[in-house]
Amino acid sequence: MKKKPWSGRFSQDTSGLVERFTESVSIDGRLFVQDIEGSIAHAEMLKAAGLLSEDEARAITQGLREIARDIESGALVFDPALEDVHMNIEVELTRRIGEPGKKLHTARSRNDQVATDLRLYIRGRLGEVCTLLRRFMTTLIEKASGHVDTIIPGMTHLQHAQPVSFAHHLLAYVEMFMRDFDRAKDAARRLNVSPLGSAALAGTPHPIDRFMTAAALQFDEPGRNSIDGVSDRDFAIEAVFCASVIMMHLSRLAEEIVIWNSQPFSWVVLPDAFCTGSSIMPQKKNPDVAELVRGKTGGVYGSLVALLTMMKALPLAYNRDMQEDKAPVMQSLDTVCACLEVMDGLVQGLEVNREALERSLKAGFITATDMADYLVEKGVPFREAHRITGEIVSYLASQGKAFEDLGAEDFKKFSQAFGPDIVTVIRPESSVDRRRSFGGTARANVKAMIEDARTRVESLEV
Repeated sequence: MKKKPWSGRFSQDTSGLVERFTESVSIDGRLFVQDIEGSIAHAEMLKAAGLLSEDEARAITQGLREIARDIESGALVFDPALEDVHMNIEVELTRRIGEPGKKLHTARSRNDQVATDLRLYIRGRLGEVCTLLRRFMTTLIEKASGHVDTIIPGMTHLQHAQPVSFAHHLLAYVEMFMRDFDRAKDAARRLNVSPLGSAALAGTPHPIDRFMTAAALQFDEPGRNSIDGVSDRDFAIEAVFCASVIMMHLSRLAEEIVIWNSQPFSWVVLPDAFCTGSSIMPQKKNPDVAELVRGKTGGVYGSLVALLTMMKALPLAYNRDMQEDKAPVMQSLDTVCACLEVMDGLVQGLEVNREALERSLKAGFITATDMADYLVEKGVPFREAHRITGEIVSYLASQGKAFEDLGAEDFKKFSQAFGPDIVTVIRPESSVDRRRSFGGTARANVKAMIEDARTRVESLEV
């Protein structure tokens, strides 16, 4: 049984059962880059404070960099008996360089060490999320630019409501992801405070320079309260919240793609490279990518709830419960990055079935609101216009007919306010272009929206 670095207090070796139950290196081993980066910054600060000699600091830094290379290459494998990534690296460092390795942990605790590592990790992953969001928004904008003139049935309650430009519909998601980008950037800004030097919870009597380590690790400043420094996980919760909202938006788009791709709709054709088949039904081409994005959303939501529940009743400061923070964070960020990448490819290859769209636009009396608005423009009170239009819809539905089956004179049977131009007004293209209010779906508007969105996305700093 290997002796633990903290074994001086104990008269018995740790049970193998407890070692297996308490180890976290199988998860937090992913933090080795951040752990070594933080340890090098800490060693340099200890040297500046006179707590390490020049030679000791050099040996520690060189040893840590060699360990990083060996972990990266697979030459060094973590030992679960040493609990976590921090102890594995420290023990290996001491084995390689001797006494100087034992001095590295001066003026710090695993409590502030892990908080620092996790902040560094999340900061980097949020940067990755922002990069992928920016790329995906660019894809959506480019797809929209080719479909300004493509008219689709806009829906409420999953029923035909009003015709809209397909580009306008896609740009709605750009607005969602733009907010997601802002949220992720804001979360990264808020977490950029260094806990290093908070030690176990009370700080340290050694003459350390927390501003030096914060600057070396590109934090904006050191945390102002050592207790909060080791016991706060707001930053982790906020990162997973950001991931949850992104997944919600991706899932909404995924659901629409599944619907549009289904045989009753057939509005879009998905690229073969982003679909799968059936093991028994040779005709099947399944939208598995979109379905999996939809399904994986629940796992990210679950991670958010797990973190909130873990923290909900913890007294200050550090408690071992908080070891359970890393898996939900890592899994959520892995998932959102993978989903952004695969949805980007799916949308790039998505094609529109214009014939199916044209058929769909003829169903559901989709320009009924335009008819009512037309009557209002002729001086009919809106509620009266609404009633007249409803009567026309009811009549046509009972006859199995559509608006285009009526001529100008037929409309006059319902109201003398109708003129010959009503036949033009209720065409889907006319409906779209009449929606000229700011943010509306008129094609002239949408062209301007595309340029505005492109400019905003290009100006985003990751």
